[in-house]
Amino acid sequence: MATEGDEGGSEGGKRETGDRSGDPAARPTKRARAKSAALWGLVGGFAFVVLAQGFLIVAGDLPVGYGGVVGLAVAVAVASGGIAYATEHRLRAKRVKRRT
Repeated sequence: MATEGDEGGSEGGKRETGDRSGDPAARPTKRARAKSAALWGLVGGFAFVVLAQGFLIVAGDLPVGYGGVVGLAVAVAVASGGIAYATEHRLRAKRVKRRT
């Protein structure tokens, strides 16, 4: 007799095949790492633009024009995306070892 919340086809302690969220040995694919790094790059680039706008509001003038700000934002985005791609696997390895 199935109790409330039980599913008929599920077995007690086994996980579904596609569920990898709790598996510490599961490694992300290169595509997932690249997507994550690209998103962190966008975050870094937009954060730089926000800081530049804040500086413009407070100080009234930027040492470079708008083209320079866009160029610097692209450079910050590329750098932060590259750093995120290079360090993600190291941070994940440290997280797996800690097991708090």
